[in-house]
Amino acid sequence: MEHEVFTWASLIPFLKNQPPHVSNALIVSIILLVIVFLGYKQIKKAEDNIIPDSKFTFRNLVELIVENLSSIITDSMGPRGKEFVLIVGTLALFILFNNLAGLVPGFVPATDNVNTTFACSLTVFVMTHYYGFKEHGAKYLKQFVGPMWALAPLMIPIELIGHIARPLSLGLRLFGNITGDHLVTAIFFGLVPLLVPLPVMFLGLFVSFVQTFVFMLLSMSYFAGAISHEEH
Repeated sequence: MEHEVFTWASLIPFLKNQPPHVSNALIVSIILLVIVFLGYKQIKKAEDNIIPDSKFTFRNLVELIVENLSSIITDSMGPRGKEFVLIVGTLALFILFNNLAGLVPGFVPATDNVNTTFACSLTVFVMTHYYGFKEHGAKYLKQFVGPMWALAPLMIPIELIGHIARPLSLGLRLFGNITGDHLVTAIFFGLVPLLVPLPVMFLGLFVSFVQTFVFMLLSMSYFAGAISHEEH
């Protein structure tokens, strides 16, 4: 007889019949929306007060997250990185919070399901080409042809395979690492629920941040390549 895994989402009426990765993704999305809403209200309230609070507040936390994300993106992509803070930052927070949710008993991380990770990677894939066409117009297609028209029959299949491989590698990398980490943590909790799983959870915390950072870096490299004028 198959044993059903308990999740906190099963206690919520409109989520209990949803697949675990869908319900967890919705919960994380709601949490992020609440944080954004409250953070926006705090920042609007303090617009005239440029001096930071003397103690650590929710406003300081939101500003710290936004500033660090913006710094990482602009440092990696240069001055034009500001244009990508919204898309890269949103993906990073969604992935990170879902990764971390897997460390909480009763939550199934949405990122240990290939549907979620491919949805994120396909978003990057579509937006990469959107920014490419927005920046270069029809000239963006020149990258698929190569430096010489004579090489087009060879270069077009190679370039197409390379671009199609991007969302596959992004999605599978995130899915594989988070699934493996979640399974190891669950096994240790099942065998020895006290103390022993703690080192594994710290490792899971590290993996959660690293995999989010890797996804960010690869996404930024694709966006930067799409808007670059050296290759088009």
